[in-house]
Amino acid sequence: MQETLKKYTRAFKQLKRGVTKYGLAPHKPILLLSLLQGIKSNLIKDNRVYVTPELIYLFKSNWNSLVKTQHVSTFALPFFHLHKEKITFWTLVPKPGFEAAIKIKESISSLTELNNMIQYAIIPADLFHLLKDEGSNLLLQNFLLEHYFPSENKTNLIYPSLNIDELGQNVLNESPEIYKKEIQKFIEQKNEDEIFLRGSLFKREIPKIYNNTCCISGMRIDTTSSISMIDACHIVPFSESYDDTITNGIALCPNLHRAFDRGLIAIDENYKVVVSKSFNEELSSYIIKCFENEEINLPSHKNYFPNINNFNWHFENIFKR
Repeated sequence: MQETLKKYTRAFKQLKRGVTKYGLAPHKPILLLSLLQGIKSNLIKDNRVYVTPELIYLFKSNWNSLVKTQHVSTFALPFFHLHKEKITFWTLVPKPGFEAAIKIKESISSLTELNNMIQYAIIPADLFHLLKDEGSNLLLQNFLLEHYFPSENKTNLIYPSLNIDELGQNVLNESPEIYKKEIQKFIEQKNEDEIFLRGSLFKREIPKIYNNTCCISGMRIDTTSSISMIDACHIVPFSESYDDTITNGIALCPNLHRAFDRGLIAIDENYKVVVSKSFNEELSSYIIKCFENEEINLPSHKNYFPNINNFNWHFENIFKR
C-alpha cells in the first residue's frame, strides 16, 4: 500500500488546474478532499461515485471554508475533468445514448448536463482501497490541505459535520415566499450548485414524508438497493413557483406522477382525486379512473399537508376538464 500511496500522493500534487485571472483553479483539490471525506464518512460505500446531495454539500462546505479568491464554485467542472488526469482517478460511465458524446466532450460545467449524461464515476480498485484505509485517507486529506490551501484555517475540515439532513429540513420548511426569494437570488448569481442541491433535497425528502408510499395508489416497494419507485412531485411546477418546500410536494408513483403533470388527474380541496374526462383507457390493472373521488393518503404531521391553494392552481392551470 505504501507504493500506491506514493503514486497517488504524486498525482494529487500534479493536478492539472485551469489558469484563470484569479490564479490556478481550486476545483479539483476541493472535489478530491470532499471525496475523501465522503468515503471516510461512509457516504460513498463502493468505488462508484454518484452525483449526490451529500457530495455536493461537502464540496460547497469545503469551498466556502477554503477558497478566498473570486473563482466560481462549480461542482460539474472537476467531476468531469478529473477523468482526464495523467493518472486515472476515475472513469466516467455515461447514461445510455451518451457514450459517443462523452468521448468527444471537452467540458461540462452544468450540473444539469452532467446529471443528464453521466450515471456515475468509477474509481480504480487500488485507489479506492487506499481511500478506504483510514490512515491513508487522513494522510491524503492533510496533504491536499497543506499543499493547496496552506494559509487557510483548517479547523474541523478533516472530520466535517455533515448537517445536510438539518439543511434539508430547514429548506423544506421555509415559507414559500422566502424560498422563492432565495431561489431567485441564486438564479441571478448563476449558482446552479445551490439550486440543484435544494432540488435534490426536495426529491429525497418528499417521499420520506409520505413513508415512501404513493399518496394515491398506496404503492410502496422496499428494495435492498438505493432504487426508489416513488417520486417527489411538485404540485405547482418549479418553473412557475420556484417552490421546493414541503407544502408544494406530494409523493406519487411514476405513472400517476406523469398523469398529474399532464393534467389527467387533479386533487380537490377535500384532498380527493379528480379524473379528467379528456381521455379513454382500456381496462387493466393500472387503470387511472379507478382512483376517481378517492381521498389521498396524507403525511402524519399536519404541518406537512400539501397546500390546498397549490392544488387549486393546478386544477385551474393544468387539469384537463
